[in-house]
Amino acid sequence: MKYLAVLGRQPEISIAELEMSDFCTDIDRLGGTQKLAAKLEQAPLEFLSQLPEGKLTIGVSDYSEKASRKTASQEALRLKKILVRHGRSVRVVENKEAVLSTATSLHNGLSGKNERKVELIKVEDEWYRVIGVQDIEAYAKRDQARPARDAKVGMLPPKLAQILINLCGPLESGAVVLDPFCGTGVVLQEALLMGYRAYGTDISERMVEYSEKNLEWFCANSKGFFPGTGPSRPSSRGSGPSSSVVTSGHPGKNLFELAQGDATSFQWAQPIDAVACEGYLGRPFSRIPSEMALKEQEQECGDIIKGFLKNLAGQIKKDTPVVIAAPAWLRESGQYKRLDILDDISDMGYNVNNKTREGLLYRRAGQVVARDILILRKK
Repeated sequence: MKYLAVLGRQPEISIAELEMSDFCTDIDRLGGTQKLAAKLEQAPLEFLSQLPEGKLTIGVSDYSEKASRKTASQEALRLKKILVRHGRSVRVVENKEAVLSTATSLHNGLSGKNERKVELIKVEDEWYRVIGVQDIEAYAKRDQARPARDAKVGMLPPKLAQILINLCGPLESGAVVLDPFCGTGVVLQEALLMGYRAYGTDISERMVEYSEKNLEWFCANSKGFFPGTGPSRPSSRGSGPSSSVVTSGHPGKNLFELAQGDATSFQWAQPIDAVACEGYLGRPFSRIPSEMALKEQEQECGDIIKGFLKNLAGQIKKDTPVVIAAPAWLRESGQYKRLDILDDISDMGYNVNNKTREGLLYRRAGQVVARDILILRKK
């Protein structure tokens, strides 16, 4: 089965055709994917005609190169006209643009869960049926309802946290995901949601406390979700400068564990199956920084990230995935300046996946400090 993953938003829309297992078609695990669709093996009219009896609700999103609101609306009305002629009751979801927004799709029930409520995607001459829509309300709830938040340290979106974990590649259920810059625990939370165990450390005692509060809240509000906790592990983990261990105390036992420590010197306990984190991003600029300010930030951020990776290299096994979001800064040209550290990282004993790096910049339009996602594996 061929699937279509819709990433991003217009005018910077990106569409990827994927061959995926049924496991990978769960859009709730895919983070940055707004819609997931399966290719139709027949003409759209034939497909719609075979749906169960009753009123149909259909929407059309046109992702073709020359698509417009008009082309999408015309396709939807054409299908309705023929279906009505054959005795079907049909409601068309109005297009305000060439593609239906995620919110519009969710509001009209076009998420693929109801066989008579369908969103069709057109890409030139190919048609797809939407089988999943990003649950923006669930992401917002997990983000905004957490009891401990701190706007001063930045807001890591749960969607980005999922992306970082997914880029580690396939992991066994119950695998231990380490976040050495855990902050308020967003990556750890999403790791739990995806069926993994979470191990977090942070140099700030306050951030460790925030993570503990947030993960306790998350576990208490996610009863029945977790598939299992895996083998029990010691309640004391890690050693290093100023390390103090905090364990969950939750009935699920070792779903997560936390400790205070500096990522550039901390000794993590084993096992570590994957590392996913947002590294130090530096100052939260509201305007494009000067060359002098940029050089200062490059030096500071680069030293911390390289120090962490050097410390980590001797503590993980060969082929352990490490995915880290590093800072990139907006320049007057409209381009982003990335940290020039790939050669140093390679020398530390990591394989650097640089083939897709240009496309792995997470940002909003005009955002000054973006996240440059680095995909590494221990040599």
